[in-house]
Amino acid sequence: MDRTLQGLVLGALVAGGLVWGGSYVKEAAQVWQDANRSVIVKGLAEREVQANVALWPLHYSVTANVLSELQSELAKDEQTIRSFLGEHGFDDSNISVTPPQVQDRYANNYGDSLPQERYSGEATVLLRSPRVAEVKAAMPQTSTLVREGVLLSPNYEYRIEFLFTDLEKIKPGMIAAATADARRAAQQFAEDSGSRLGSIKQASQGYFSIEDLDSYTPDVKKVRVVTTIDYALEE
Repeated sequence: MDRTLQGLVLGALVAGGLVWGGSYVKEAAQVWQDANRSVIVKGLAEREVQANVALWPLHYSVTANVLSELQSELAKDEQTIRSFLGEHGFDDSNISVTPPQVQDRYANNYGDSLPQERYSGEATVLLRSPRVAEVKAAMPQTSTLVREGVLLSPNYEYRIEFLFTDLEKIKPGMIAAATADARRAAQQFAEDSGSRLGSIKQASQGYFSIEDLDSYTPDVKKVRVVTTIDYALEE
């Protein structure tokens, strides 16, 4: 009789433990499920901005049979280019010149194919200016340099460049715009799934990219940033 009673008590305790344990596991599973209900969305912000710095390299070359004459011609063309830029209102403090590169053209030629002039030299006058509009206006006028005997290089390596250096000024606004764009996408997802949008669980900001708007307007830039945000979803 005692053994029967003990068995009943033990069975009741085991049954109670299973019920309690099952309830706890179910509750824990629900908490885990709620904790992992989220949606990851990306937000995009783009903005067109005007370049604020122009880099204009004016690369030129000369030839001569005597090194002293070559040096004289290089200096003459440099001054001609400086005068041209000064006439268009650019300050001399924004102008720099690279050291000349001199080549002995006889060194790589043999026999009867020697060039008429032995030495060639080249250098670059570089204008760095925030006056982008004035630089664009002066660019078509370089034909006057050619008329004065300056041999400008058409090499793509020495093309003009336009830069945008004020990214820090527009960063906060663009990040806010990208975040708002991500939230709109997350809100739509929550509505479609019958949920409420919760707080941000995790967020990451992508790199800012700055590119030419197109090949015809390199002085206008397109700035772009993408943010990735993980939002919690609630019942």
